[in-house]
Amino acid sequence: MAATLPSKPIRVPLTKWTFSMNPGPFNLKEHVLITIFANCGAGGVYAVYIITIVKAFYKRKLNPLAAMLLAQTTQLLGYGWAGLFRKYLVDSPFMWWPANLVQVSLFRALHEKEKRPKGGLTRLQFFFMVFASSFAYYVVPGYLFPTLSALSFVCWIWKNSVTAQQIGAGLNGLGIGSFGLDWSTVASFLGSPLASPVFAIINVLAGFILNLYVLVPIAYWTNTYEAKRFPIFSSHTFDSTGQPYNISRILNEATFDLDHDAFNSYSKLYLSPFFAFNYGLSFATLTATISHVALFDGSDIWQMWKRTTSAARDKFADVHTRLMKKHYEAVPQWWFHIILVATVALSIYACEGFDKQLQLPWWGILLACAIALFFTLPIGIIQATTNQAYLHQFPSGFFRGNSLR
Repeated sequence: MAATLPSKPIRVPLTKWTFSMNPGPFNLKEHVLITIFANCGAGGVYAVYIITIVKAFYKRKLNPLAAMLLAQTTQLLGYGWAGLFRKYLVDSPFMWWPANLVQVSLFRALHEKEKRPKGGLTRLQFFFMVFASSFAYYVVPGYLFPTLSALSFVCWIWKNSVTAQQIGAGLNGLGIGSFGLDWSTVASFLGSPLASPVFAIINVLAGFILNLYVLVPIAYWTNTYEAKRFPIFSSHTFDSTGQPYNISRILNEATFDLDHDAFNSYSKLYLSPFFAFNYGLSFATLTATISHVALFDGSDIWQMWKRTTSAARDKFADVHTRLMKKHYEAVPQWWFHIILVATVALSIYACEGFDKQLQLPWWGILLACAIALFFTLPIGIIQATTNQAYLHQFPSGFFRGNSLR
């Protein structure tokens, strides 16, 4: 557009205002801004799963306005938390967000002019070479040969053994001796390992080994809580006979609530060993973030709080932050406060109104907001320094991952 559209100013009739059809060269700042906008809406809206389950699975009516408010308020609440903790998670020089460094490197490769070294490649040339190669290769595991996503040699050797399938299956078992040649398999859960510090990767690997190769096998093969009735690796729920749990048998159709008599006459709810440990350890991990941040970052947080409330708060920021504040006016803090208060009010209205179809009382919303307020800072600090968000392991999507971005 900058090369073809006319650059001659066009005057608005009867005014002194002028504008140009030519936007000028597409620069790095515009590219970054577009990417930020796209990322804000690229992830799925977690509340949509609630709407889908209520309407498609339970066949219940849900007011469209209540569903819309549910989706919007759960998304917008995160911006309120982001504003409250901006001083600690954005302005602080100790919060460096490893994943963002990858994006910075990419933007610089796409926009900065670079002289090709003798016998080498520029960053842009290297990017396009890797881009074309990865695109061409993904046709193989993604379309032609999907088995490459999980090669399980143990299962191939003992193909008729149930135990071998449980031990060696890469998709429905422990995955011992199984590996994948598909990058999406490597980066599907915790993200790209290229953007995480080595100490964080080692911590995740140690926890993975202890959980999957020690705790789960011991619980399963000792038949703890009748574990052998169920698959060793499954996210489904089961009854006492090992069959999928029939939720409709324990619900009161009139009130859409738990029928205790029906529950007692039917069965307790059982989980597979892996999923049970996943739930328990996820909540343990959530609690561990508090002690971890208190021990390792508590003094820094206290110093940041004192300096951000003093006259010397700008001296505490790094060079980049000071330059940004010099050239760009920051979003006023009261904007975030208004968003937070308005969103909480709309959340209460959505749950208390519409014949209470969403079934969450007003105090439940305030409790949820208090929990989010309490955990946002420690979880944000861990993600900003290790690129590992413990929220990825939460079984119920406890917090939104993109709230602070």
